[in-house]
Amino acid sequence: MKYLFFDIECACVYKNVAKMCAFGYVVTDENFQVLAREDILLNPRGKFHLTDRKGGEGLVLPYEYEDFKKYPTFPAEYPRIKALLEDKDSVVCGHATINDVNYLNLETKRYKLPSFRFSFHDTQFFYMNAQKEFTRQYGLQTMAEELGVEFTPHRAVDDAYATMRVCERLCEREGTDIKGLAEKYGVRAGRLSGYRIQPLASEGLRTYYAEREEEREKHIKAHEEFYRFVNKHMHRRKKGGSLEGKIFCFSRDIEDDVPVSRKLVEAIFNSGGQYTSHPTECNVYIARGEGGERCRNAITAGAAFIPLEQLESALETV
Repeated sequence: MKYLFFDIECACVYKNVAKMCAFGYVVTDENFQVLAREDILLNPRGKFHLTDRKGGEGLVLPYEYEDFKKYPTFPAEYPRIKALLEDKDSVVCGHATINDVNYLNLETKRYKLPSFRFSFHDTQFFYMNAQKEFTRQYGLQTMAEELGVEFTPHRAVDDAYATMRVCERLCEREGTDIKGLAEKYGVRAGRLSGYRIQPLASEGLRTYYAEREEEREKHIKAHEEFYRFVNKHMHRRKKGGSLEGKIFCFSRDIEDDVPVSRKLVEAIFNSGGQYTSHPTECNVYIARGEGGERCRNAITAGAAFIPLEQLESALETV
């Protein structure tokens, strides 16, 4: 069994276009001993318009862009790339692999070539499962630094080599190999076939999605319960009380803490205050800690910020 690690660089990427300019790969044996290493450079047949993962300008590839005009186009190298990826004796792996798989898919469609057909793993996904952290997309450079691997970013073959070394260190840390990582974390490989991409999956990711959905439903239930209380008691508020003219708004986490939020809003109504769900319509915003974007919106609109502890203390004396 061999391991094939690959990385792709593009001259430009749009929604339905990805003009590849480099396919870098490293082939190793099961002990991560390098058997082959190459940067297959391609004429993208288009201008370079480079952006980072967030769409920002300024990304620079460590190549001479003018040189790409002399290299073969993707169709000329397609058979070689296809043979590498579809080798039955190789386990294919990348970093954030689904992005590169999508680029391959778009290029085959662009040139009306037959779809690739192979399964793939992802060092980023392995790492997320090992860390039990699915809210963060770990960059290759971040993972390399954490695992003690050095490399030159954005040269395809170097990224592929760094991906291999990161995978090797992760396997060493976990005391297993790629197959063992997949088994340990219940990872199902991704798949490209018939121009359709099946993303990777795992037991940990399914658990994360289930917990997130449970938390979402819990939030919806708490939100509805709090606003039923607000709507029911708003018209009963005391007129001319010490908080007359004050319109309050709470941070989301306080609203969701129904025993606390109901007690607070009842005290506010008993003192003549009002409540709104819109931070830009309040003149007093309440939050734990320093608040967040919702808090900043309220303050920008002219509201005063009062920490929850201060409000609770003040209402106790009313």
